[in-house]
Amino acid sequence: MAQFELLARCHTTRARVSKLTLAHGVTMLPTFMPVATQAAIKGLTPQQVDALGVTLILNNTYHLGLRPGIKVLSEAGGAHKFQGWNKNLLTDSGGFQLVSLSKFTTITEEGALFESPFTGEPTMLTPEESISIQHAIGGDIIMQLDDVVASLTPDRKRVEEAMERSVRWLDRCIAHHTLSGRQDTQNLFAIVQGGLDFELRDRCLTQMVERKNSVAGFAIGGLSGGEEKDIFWQIVRQCTEKLPEDRPRYCMGIGFAEDLLVSVALGVDMADCVFPTRTARFGVALTHQGPLNLRLAKYAKDFQPIDATCPCPTCTEGTSRAMLHHVITRETAAAHGKLSVTLHNIAFQARIMGGARDAILNGTFPDYLRTFFANYFDAYPEWCVNALRSVGVDLVGEGSNVKVVPGSGAKWE
Repeated sequence: MAQFELLARCHTTRARVSKLTLAHGVTMLPTFMPVATQAAIKGLTPQQVDALGVTLILNNTYHLGLRPGIKVLSEAGGAHKFQGWNKNLLTDSGGFQLVSLSKFTTITEEGALFESPFTGEPTMLTPEESISIQHAIGGDIIMQLDDVVASLTPDRKRVEEAMERSVRWLDRCIAHHTLSGRQDTQNLFAIVQGGLDFELRDRCLTQMVERKNSVAGFAIGGLSGGEEKDIFWQIVRQCTEKLPEDRPRYCMGIGFAEDLLVSVALGVDMADCVFPTRTARFGVALTHQGPLNLRLAKYAKDFQPIDATCPCPTCTEGTSRAMLHHVITRETAAAHGKLSVTLHNIAFQARIMGGARDAILNGTFPDYLRTFFANYFDAYPEWCVNALRSVGVDLVGEGSNVKVVPGSGAKWE
């Protein structure tokens, strides 16, 4: 079973630092997990990811179950050996594909019947099968199969059905995982559902927490689907306030810097998203002064690194913004530039969360938040101001000249 040790709490917010010990080592929380959907972070080797200080990544159960398939993974000795990754690994359950591949999917109480996007062959993913696939992959953290609906679904009955079914499917996942005898090395997380409905979320939380002794952690699912941010943060707060203190809390699918730090302030320990790697493939580098679109002509003669304070190889080995602009905007050389930016963006996410951990330990997390937001935004997103005020941090303050605006407020330079 995972060992979860709480090391420090913020004196103002709900943020905390903890030590999560799994079969493949220690991961300090809060942390951000890069997404290696098909057993690879696009363009990077495991050694490059390891060198950035990353200790926990995510693999996708649905995709690995299709390709390379369970037989190959089993013969390889699991996904750690298959992909050459020696640190911790989390596998999702395949539940997200109920949304992303909804046109190929039929949901029943038995499970999710998929039509393979590659061959058209039907595949039934049941809670038991999801756990079995994750057993073969060998994730240190494995997720229950949940019934996921898009966050903006207007049909409350469907959201309620999915929430209640997710609880029933959790029981089936627990039973199958228990029979496997793998609880010492693979740790099952429950996923709280209920859409954007506070009453449904509360009902789901109550039922999930009743199963606390059968799971190693809890995830907040069903968000990051285009919902209003003022609803997003209130759902996150509702969940973190009710989830057990002695289990890790994972907010699924968030990756924007402001989302990460607000969620940490609300009590979240783990997050994942394709955002830093996907945005790198569009030539966008993440910095503490806001994202930089390196495709823009203004970077053609900018000989600074992306970020002079960043320890990643892209920034420390003399690669300038001008050079990255040059290769990213030329088709034949674009891959090189995108991989350089990917390295940087993963390092940026790790630095954000590492800085948060240090600040919580030092008792300076509210100051860390104020400094980050002051540097990152010209105008603060109103939802961030509201969310942080709810846990005692006022970004604006009396007499401040900082603008507060609806929406993202992000600088995409």
